Amino acid sequence: MKPKRGSWLFLLWTLLNFTLISAIDPISTSIAVGMAATLTGILANYKSIFYLFHEGCRPDWIALNRSGLEVDLQRKMFGQHIASKVILKAVTGFMNNKNPKKPLVLSLHGWTGTGKNFVSHLIAENIYREGMRSGFVHIFTSELHFPHPSRLEIYKSQLQQWIKGNVTNCPRSLFIFDEMDKMQPGLIDSIKPYLDYYEKLDGVSYRQAIFIFLSNAGGEHITERALEFWKAGANREEIELKDLEMALSLSVFNNKKSGLWHTSLIDKNLVDYFVPFLPLEYRHVVMCAKAEMLSKGLKPDPNIADKVASDLVYFPKTERVFSVKGCKTIGHKLDYYT
Repeated sequence: MKPKRGSWLFLLWTLLNFTLISAIDPISTSIAVGMAATLTGILANYKSIFYLFHEGCRPDWIALNRSGLEVDLQRKMFGQHIASKVILKAVTGFMNNKNPKKPLVLSLHGWTGTGKNFVSHLIAENIYREGMRSGFVHIFTSELHFPHPSRLEIYKSQLQQWIKGNVTNCPRSLFIFDEMDKMQPGLIDSIKPYLDYYEKLDGVSYRQAIFIFLSNAGGEHITERALEFWKAGANREEIELKDLEMALSLSVFNNKKSGLWHTSLIDKNLVDYFVPFLPLEYRHVVMCAKAEMLSKGLKPDPNIADKVASDLVYFPKTERVFSVKGCKTIGHKLDYYT
């Protein structure tokens, strides 16, 4: 079958035919040699151009932009001093380690709208040139991908195959598990071997991959601790990871609705960090509104930001300290005022 005209296979096909003719007609030999040299150059350039524009599992497509991540966490994440610090150090240390002993596993916890999903996007945007559009970034949502309890064993097998296939394709893969608190108990344990300290499993190394779990579980414990600091008149920036992480891991481990209930991932210490996301105060919601205006190409208006923040529901009811939904509905609220 004759290759399509204009393709590199067509050029190769043409050269082969011309070479056969030159064997009969010596006069054409010098021309054939010239064509061969030209074709070699074309094929080499074709490969370079292909790699330039087609995403690949290579450093020019996958590399940590540490300064970019740091700036994004400072300018786009509000009220999360613990999460910002932990994530920057954890991701930087892991990506700079040429020989990690295991994958990086982060478990992000807190109420809705506090920034868990958002920060996972920031991580992807500062590692992969294509960001969340990258073919090496994979998102699993419990209610979408694992909706039926009766299919638990099938889901376990599928999840293992999905992860194995994608890591085989690119060791520097990122897996984001959203709605962990809605995941069936026991499902996440199926990937425990991939998060452990194995050099290889069936010829595949998972040590360069990143796994991020997002969950509302533990949000009540985090909020209680934040309220304690507020009632004591302490600055929320004084809250440290050590004040929350141990109790948070125990809370999630013993919560049947956490997705990590009695999981071997916790029992075997395979989760590197349990990252708490604090409930957001009024001032943080105002910051979110201003940042959203900037993202829409608008000049931040303090008056509009205040109106948007005032529309949200806060708790406790009398003191109105923390936003019930964080910054989750800011975008829609802003549309109403602009």
